[in-house]
Amino acid sequence: MPSDRIRDHAGQGAATTVAAHRARRRLRADRARQLADPLRRLLLTGAFPDGVLPHESALAAEYGASRNTVREALDLLRAEGLVERQPGVGTVVVAHKYPHGLDRLMGLAETLREHGQVTNEVRTMGPAPAPAPVADRLGLAPGTDVLYIERLRRLGGLPLSLDLTYIPLDIGTELLGADLENTDVFRLLEAVTGQRLGHAEITLEAVSADTHSAAVLEAPRGAAVLMLERLTHLADGRPVDLEFIRFRGDRITMSGLLHRTR
Repeated sequence: MPSDRIRDHAGQGAATTVAAHRARRRLRADRARQLADPLRRLLLTGAFPDGVLPHESALAAEYGASRNTVREALDLLRAEGLVERQPGVGTVVVAHKYPHGLDRLMGLAETLREHGQVTNEVRTMGPAPAPAPVADRLGLAPGTDVLYIERLRRLGGLPLSLDLTYIPLDIGTELLGADLENTDVFRLLEAVTGQRLGHAEITLEAVSADTHSAAVLEAPRGAAVLMLERLTHLADGRPVDLEFIRFRGDRITMSGLLHRTR
């Protein structure tokens, strides 16, 4: 019937309009992410020394984007806690992330010495049976006692990481009276063993903060944290330090220099 065909045609037209609208929204969201990425890089490298981003219209002109795309990109950065909108001022930088290099074997205080003082709150320290996966990584028999250390590490007074450390007890015993509040474990290991550290195996992934970690790091429960697992060896190859380090993802960035080998 003609009326049925008209209704069918109208329905198809409405569906096409909705699909086109959704496609435009997806395209704008894609462009917003593409713009947010270089802007994030500029924020983290101090490209805006006065802390104020250019006006939306200036950003739109510089990046060849629409004002709506710019607003969505800034919304993404605001959701990450990097910028805020201040009436009469504009979009300002409100957070700073600290760079942590992954191409050198260094302690946190050594890595971030240019950005302030790293302090350590030793929450737990003492001998404990090694869980089977820990014992395996350290080359020990399951259940062998190791030195277990839990530290909250701060930079500029703000919580930065929660470090869980396992060290073979023949070495760890020498650390029991050491000044762990002001000294990196790496330096202590080299002093105790009389050897330089050689290399480390690392794994980096994003995980959700459990209730305990979130409370200690003063982060929202379930917030994303960067989990760095690092097994450090002495120069002679012996594994001596297994660490599980949870970094606040809003206060740290990881970087490295990679070379392509043939």
